[in-house]
Amino acid sequence: MFKIPKQEYTAEFKELAVKRVKSGQGVGPVARELGLVEQTLRNWVKAAERGQLNPAGAKIITPEQMELSRLRAENARLRMECEILKKATAYFAKDAL
Repeated sequence: MFKIPKQEYTAEFKELAVKRVKSGQGVGPVARELGLVEQTLRNWVKAAERGQLNPAGAKIITPEQMELSRLRAENARLRMECEILKKATAYFAKDAL
């Protein structure tokens, strides 16, 4: 199996997402629009309420690093889907013979 790499997000991205949720748009619609898991966004909102959204010791992530992380995660997901399709094709081809 392939391990999907952990995505990293910029502090500005997190803050904007939290602001949109607090403005009344709701966690679900904002998460879907931004391509996030709802629980991740909920965790960011809770952290922002505690004032711990961007800790002082956190490393700074550039937009290029964020894009690279997103592309790596997408690549891993697509490889996993391809592997599943190969196995399904072999299974159904075996039944056809």
